Amino acid sequence: MAKGDFITVGKVPPTLLQPLLKELRGFDRKEVLIGPKIGEDAAVIGWPAGAFLLATSDPIVGALKGAGSLLVNVNANDIAAKGGDPAYMLVVLILPATMTLNDAASLMKEVDEEAKKLGIAVVGGHTEFSDRYTHPIMVGTMLGISYKVLRASSIRPGDAIILTKHVGIEGMTILANDRREMLDPFLSNDEIEEVKGWSSSLSVVPEARLLRDLALFMHDPTEGGVIGGISEIVALTDLKVKLDLDAFPLHPITQRVSKKLGFDPLHLISSGALLAVVSKDDVEEAINRLREHGISCALVGTFDVVGMGTDELSAQEELWRLLSL
Repeated sequence: MAKGDFITVGKVPPTLLQPLLKELRGFDRKEVLIGPKIGEDAAVIGWPAGAFLLATSDPIVGALKGAGSLLVNVNANDIAAKGGDPAYMLVVLILPATMTLNDAASLMKEVDEEAKKLGIAVVGGHTEFSDRYTHPIMVGTMLGISYKVLRASSIRPGDAIILTKHVGIEGMTILANDRREMLDPFLSNDEIEEVKGWSSSLSVVPEARLLRDLALFMHDPTEGGVIGGISEIVALTDLKVKLDLDAFPLHPITQRVSKKLGFDPLHLISSGALLAVVSKDDVEEAINRLREHGISCALVGTFDVVGMGTDELSAQEELWRLLSL
């Protein structure tokens, strides 16, 4: 059977799956003692003494093109935001019966390539075809290693919120890749290609590594955008925030698209930007570190006993409304 042939509904036959498992395993980490193999029920990983295990899980449901790369990044970002190094990943891939093994291989090749860039070993998962779905479902579980625990309870009045890059990165790349017809009326081809290129900036691993020794808390703002992300941090504390809405970095293309399509970019899914809370005494050091490594950033607010609470900070998400248009 060729990779382009359709697969019987159910788990992929071992003879067809095993070649993919041998090739698409991400980064080769020596502490992975038993990785993905037919017949093995679980991976076995040697664990360093004194370390903390970080774990997270996220699906990809709003993107098609580049979904494998996006799956790695949204999961790795969560581990990095907790101050750790993403190291091991499991992938559950359920494809509609209208797709082929070649489609599965293409998605897993994206996972493999992105995982290698970030030093992540793909250690297991599940792959099957189903007649219950019309679009692929990808779910990632990421495990990581940390030697420090970041807790929101450490945040005090006066601590500052730094945002890296610019708002709405992930949402804009999804629109450019999957709903280009929505952008064609008011963006040039070059501008749309530029937005597609933002997909190379969806990882927050670099900036999280730069800040984790200074950070009191970090967060990867996904659904609800940067305001939704800040609302989630506030909910973990007994404090409120004072935000400088004019300070939030907004790319001119995102600004134009938001006006034309009528959405709030501060509520557009924003994985790729990092929210970092640091002491007011460490703000200058944090910003200097980021800028020295070519990572743009802005001071967007501070925590206080007065200001905006979760009631005033909506966590609404704009992308799903746009995709339904």
